[in-house]
Amino acid sequence: MAKLAIRLCSNSKVKDNDLVTDHRSYTYPPDLLRDRIILITGASDGIGRALALQVAVVGAQVILHGRNIEKLESVYDAIEALDSAPRPSITIVDLASADSAAYQSLADNLAEEFGRLDGLVHNAGILGDRFSIEQYDVEQWQRVMHVNVTAAFALTQVCLPMLSQAQDASIIFTSSGVGRTGRAFWGAYAVSKFATEGLSQVLADEHRHGKIRVNCVNPGATRTKMRLAAYPAEDRDLLQRPEDVLATYLYLLGPDSQGVTGESLDAQ
Repeated sequence: MAKLAIRLCSNSKVKDNDLVTDHRSYTYPPDLLRDRIILITGASDGIGRALALQVAVVGAQVILHGRNIEKLESVYDAIEALDSAPRPSITIVDLASADSAAYQSLADNLAEEFGRLDGLVHNAGILGDRFSIEQYDVEQWQRVMHVNVTAAFALTQVCLPMLSQAQDASIIFTSSGVGRTGRAFWGAYAVSKFATEGLSQVLADEHRHGKIRVNCVNPGATRTKMRLAAYPAEDRDLLQRPEDVLATYLYLLGPDSQGVTGESLDAQ
């Protein structure tokens, strides 16, 4: 496969003079993730759905997480219709209300069925209100922080034993441009993404000498329901589709990104 010079975002810490694959135009083989087991949260719609379908296309067995069984079954059926794609699994957990027992039960079930986990993609999240800090409702703030940060922490924690059983495990958190530079009226969402970046960096440093690598991906302006809620007057035809921003995710989930950890990459 041809190698191109990587273009990382401005806050990247990679200091490798070797040529590595450009993650935003990454070209990958058709069996990139063969025999890998990948858990994707928020897999029922948007980027999560598109990513679930694509990782199945390149050989991964996908565990579809969400809270809407009908939407997840639709993704399940779409993967089942693919030629030679491994049969996916579905796990239902409401991140807004799940307690520690629910996360542990999920992990126990996955460990019993699969024994290991090769990839964990934190795609689920909520936008919350677009208000000033002065106007922000405390309960709404707590809900956004819980779903976007605490739930990701709790799920990661219970999955770490399974990830440690893999030879080349990858954890991906979803970031945002407003999680790097604060922006007025983005409230809890922006703060939750700052926290996500911090969680990713701490976890990456804790596993820097191990087999688990941890990174953030900022998908950028993408044609999703969350983007529509944030920018209802925007011309959606000018936005990238979820299918168009997957290369960075696939790069980080596959073997070509070995040694890349603690980074925050832009998908566009």
